[in-house]
Amino acid sequence: MSDQAPLSSPSEQVGQFASLLSSQLSALRERMYPPHAQKSLRKFSAPEAARLLSIAESTIRQMSLDGEGPDPERLSNGRRIYSLQEINALREYLAHKRPNEHLKFLPNRQQGEGLQVLSVANFKGGSAKTTTSVHLSHFLALQGYRVLAIDLDPQASMSAMFGAQPELDVGPNETLWAAIRYDEEQRPLRDVIRKTYFDGLDLVPGNLELMEFEHATPQAIVSGQSKGDGVFFRRISACLEQVSEEYDIVIFDTPPQLGYLTLGALFASTGLMITVHPSMLDVASMNQFLLMMSDIMNVIEEAGGSMDMNFMRFLITRHNPNDAPQQQVVGLLRMLLGDAVLTNSVFETTAVANAGLDKRSLYEIETNSMGRDTYRRAMESMDSVNHEILSLIQASWGRS
Repeated sequence: MSDQAPLSSPSEQVGQFASLLSSQLSALRERMYPPHAQKSLRKFSAPEAARLLSIAESTIRQMSLDGEGPDPERLSNGRRIYSLQEINALREYLAHKRPNEHLKFLPNRQQGEGLQVLSVANFKGGSAKTTTSVHLSHFLALQGYRVLAIDLDPQASMSAMFGAQPELDVGPNETLWAAIRYDEEQRPLRDVIRKTYFDGLDLVPGNLELMEFEHATPQAIVSGQSKGDGVFFRRISACLEQVSEEYDIVIFDTPPQLGYLTLGALFASTGLMITVHPSMLDVASMNQFLLMMSDIMNVIEEAGGSMDMNFMRFLITRHNPNDAPQQQVVGLLRMLLGDAVLTNSVFETTAVANAGLDKRSLYEIETNSMGRDTYRRAMESMDSVNHEILSLIQASWGRS
């Protein structure tokens, strides 16, 4: 028998559950990240740094011996380790030293290449939207791109992965809502962008206040505030223009529903990645998502909103290639949707789940933190998917 006093209403009961969980999450966070501590990115071995730079390991070793580029930290065994900031400094150095390979080392978009905005979407839970968004953001930053990750999900799982606990570290008017709201408290997008522990990767965090856009938009439509350039589906696109010169790629982690936020993100997007777990229930749910999205996008287009995307692809996630029913679903998707399905898929693996327990991506964990084969298979799968997405982005820029 519980010794708690009986609750007078369901709202009180829900509130108590939320309070208990919030206090426990706060305690867990303080154990993982003590007060005032900042989440940090591990350093990379010389072979890892060489792979990221696409140069031979002997080259990076010789550069260090010759005093070229930053001076890396040395471990007790004499091995060199590099921070991402130092790797990016090497990119600058090599691009200057080898001007014919400038774009190889500094792949940032060039004059005439537009900002690429990618939405990761589906309204079925468990389709790995956040996992995909976080890993893609980390991968692109490691390749030397300037990335802005925007958490549009009120549950803010992406923010938590970046070390920003939504109920503790994200205050009022510190999400994208601040930049797209309809009243005098609207702020420039730049004011709510945060630097992260990944050099070259910034974040606009999320929390429950993002729901305000869903509540305020119908009122704004009725009152006439949502019209012209300020119409609800243009607001996200408009605020991105404020910082467009500072980034190469924007990644949206969208909420699991087709609300005004998701529609605004889709309107702003140059690319769409729809994640799907290969089961018939998930495919049926995705089909409903597509039907709804088609209808609503058609309404936007009839209202004068041009939705031009460079690509739209389906990404198979949590894929077990040894599962016969899953393979049948994958075969069906490839037969029906053809090249719209990415060639590579994200394999189901304990590596991602284990890394997620510490709120980390595969790119953040040490290679020896789990079984070598498990880590290798997981990284090969994730890298293959992210390289394929990057190739679509580069094709949008007209690069081969």
